[in-house]
Formats: sequence, structure tokens, C-alpha cells
Amino acid sequence: MTDHIRTPGEFVFQKTLKNSIHCSGVGLHSGAKINMTLLPAPANTGVVFRRVDIQGGHNEVKASWENAIETPLCTTLVGKDGLKIATTEHLMSALAGYEIDNVIVELNGAEVPVMDGSAAPFVFLIECAGTVEQDTPRRALRILKHVETAESHRSASMAPGKGFSINFEIDFDSRAVGRQEWFVEMSQTAFKREVSRARTFGFLQEFDKLLELGLARGGSLDNAVVISGDTVMNEGGLRYDDEFVRHKVLDSIGDLYLIGGPIIGHFHGVRAGHALTLRLIKTLFAQENAWEWVDMTHGDLMTPPLAAPVRLQPAVAAQA
Repeated sequence: MTDHIRTPGEFVFQKTLKNSIHCSGVGLHSGAKINMTLLPAPANTGVVFRRVDIQGGHNEVKASWENAIETPLCTTLVGKDGLKIATTEHLMSALAGYEIDNVIVELNGAEVPVMDGSAAPFVFLIECAGTVEQDTPRRALRILKHVETAESHRSASMAPGKGFSINFEIDFDSRAVGRQEWFVEMSQTAFKREVSRARTFGFLQEFDKLLELGLARGGSLDNAVVISGDTVMNEGGLRYDDEFVRHKVLDSIGDLYLIGGPIIGHFHGVRAGHALTLRLIKTLFAQENAWEWVDMTHGDLMTPPLAAPVRLQPAVAAQA
């Protein structure tokens, strides 16, 4: 995700934060007060979450699809001895949008703070901390052929493409949301202006059920767009006319960053959630001829390969 054209032979280096930075907030689902610190990390570290409230080792987990599990309404990472970090997607989206390859995320609890329900507060933290290039080139996952997973009326797919682009479709009965579709070619500028401020959303009539499931205990009008029937309850209204589908794009960017680097390809989601995106990643990596890791050293890597689309049979699984 860059804002200029790569020229052949130009290296694209890994980045980390220049300084550490701290914030506090509430966990969207746990309702707990969480302190979070972002720290610089050496090249090839990746994104690593560290639970400072756990002593005696085994308190770290890497942000990787291999450590992710399917949980309702959020993305959760699981490490050794049952270590868990929930609701990683908004922070991961900001790290992806700002090309942060290496960072330690310290938390004193099991959930990333939700802040205002978008990625904008994390963008602010990254900009305040500053970034620094490292001596190691980035590598990207280049998509070589079409891969898809689907269930009922939901689907998620990856296809060859130039750069990284996303198209997402949603459809809700509420007239406050309705049917929305949005496409974006990603860059740092596009992420900040067009994606980062889109907030998570939920329906008032589902709130009691979520509480019974142990979810949304920290949810409020301060950190989510709340819909009652056909009405948005938030006093300030929406930040974008199509804020709902833009937030789904935001979530997808964060979940896809669990791949371990930027993507050269196109993602298409139709009513897809966290679980279906994770299944797509697993399906993708199971087909070794569908992808390749490439050092981002040549501009011609942004030219999509020629490959015949391969469509998989829909998976039978629970809803995302």
C-alpha cells in the first residue's frame, strides 16, 4: 500500500515504529479497561501481541492466520497455554494501512481496546509514534489464481490483481443500512481518508442476546453505530453515507493482514464476516499453486499474472 508507482529495482523496506506509544480504552466484548502500548520491533518480527498481565512466559502470540480461531463478531488469536487476544481486527487494519511490518503490542488484558469503534485512533497513535524504515525488504503475497470459499448467501474470494484492491457487498433488511457495495484501490492515503474512520455497527434489538453470549459488554454509542429499526441512533449520524460497508472493508483489511504481509491481488467479499475470511485464507494457503511470496524489489511485480480462475465448491460451515 503505497502512494507512488514503484520503479523496477526499487526496494520496499520493512517498517516499524520510531517510538513507543500508549493508550487506554475499553474492550468491546469484555467491557474491561485495557491499557495498550505499541513498541518498535526488529525486522522480521511481525506483529506480536504480549500479555503483560501474565507472568512466567508463554505470554506472547504472533498475529498469524495459523493462530486465529473462529469466534463470533471478532477475530481472536490463541497462543500457548490458552493465551487469547480478541478483537484484533481494527488495530491490524491500521497497521496494514500504514505498512507497519514489525511491532510489539503490549496489553494488560485479553482484548484490544475498541476506542471509537474504527481504526482512526490507531492511525493517530501510529502517526504520533512515527515510523522508520528497516534494512530488510518487505515481501508480499502475490495471488496467482482465483480462490473462493462460500456458504449460503455469503462468499469471500481472492484473485490476481495489480496492487491491492477490495470490493465488498452487504445487504441488511434495515433501511438504515440496506444494500451497499464499495470498491477501493488501497493506499495509505485511501486508507486514512476513506476507510479508517468507519465504525463498527450493531442492531439494538440484538443487544440483549449478545450480552447473554458474553459479547458487547463494552459496546455503546461512543464506540459503535447503533441501529434501531430503520434509524441510526448516534446523535452525530454517520461519518460516511456508506459507513457500514466501509467498515466491513476495514475489518477485511485487518483480517487479511494475518497472512503476514501485504497482498498483491484483489479481495471480494459478499456478506462475509471474520470467520469466512479466515476460512478463505486457510483455503488459499492449502493450494500452493494459488500464491507465491515475493520480495517487493521490482515494479513489475504489480502486473497481475495470467491464470485461469478456479472456483471451489461452497463450504458447509456455520455463519460468520
